[in-house]
Amino acid sequence: MHTILIEPTENPKVMKFVADYNLIPGSLELDRDSDISEIPMAQELFNYPFVERIFITANFVAVAKQDTVAWEHVAESLKNVIEDELLANPRIYLQKKKELYQIYAEMTPNPNVMKFVSNRLLMEGFVEVKSRDTADGVPLAQAIFKEFDFAKEVFISDNFVAVTRDNSVEWHQVMMTVRALIAEYLQNGGEISNIEAQKHENPVEKIINRDYTEDEQKISDILNEYVAPAVENDGGKISLMEYDQENKTAKMLLQGACSGCPSSTATLKNGIENILKQFVPDLVEHVEAVNG
Repeated sequence: MHTILIEPTENPKVMKFVADYNLIPGSLELDRDSDISEIPMAQELFNYPFVERIFITANFVAVAKQDTVAWEHVAESLKNVIEDELLANPRIYLQKKKELYQIYAEMTPNPNVMKFVSNRLLMEGFVEVKSRDTADGVPLAQAIFKEFDFAKEVFISDNFVAVTRDNSVEWHQVMMTVRALIAEYLQNGGEISNIEAQKHENPVEKIINRDYTEDEQKISDILNEYVAPAVENDGGKISLMEYDQENKTAKMLLQGACSGCPSSTATLKNGIENILKQFVPDLVEHVEAVNG
């Protein structure tokens, strides 16, 4: 706790309470009509009916009182209030609590990928880092790669980070450590990405630099409505990469946890292929995977 000294002034109505550090840049002069919603010390001092004005500058708080009380009866009480309030808010103004990032780990269908979910949005869209050599511009991925030799890929989307491990560890050995690093990094204000996030709406446009044809758009709309939400819940992303009209084959780009997932082929065949056959039977008979 900072030391507060009581110091009389030439004005018998005013007492100075001097701290051992500078309290505020500039100065504040407050009365009972002032806006003190962000100044807890003033709120507490004005709870005393005899306090008329408060002046804060440099390293002291000056309090002006009514003549109805003597300083010898109240000075020590005001000193205690000031000490307590400076302990809670050393710079006078109400300290805003940091918004805490709460991170929890969640398994995905891919045993090599763990999804670390935040209670706050990390970015609008997604960024995929496929290797350590391509992590430039994504500070969060760089921090993960620097700390963990087993990390192979990082996929950041909306409110989660999906990390792909190699075979040197099992997730139960390192899951809590990775979660703690991500939470601490975000809580300390670490940058997530300096490169433009790819948008969820039609992400393939950035990959192959073209617009969908009318048939491709129909297929993409079905994916976005019936498939993408479940895939993204598992820490991955699926997009229409290419459509072979002659063979009625839709080729899917798999990213995040879906890329390299042992169950992705079965998911494509048993789930996505059946959905597309049901909704656009005249367009799709086969589905193939292209790992991102």
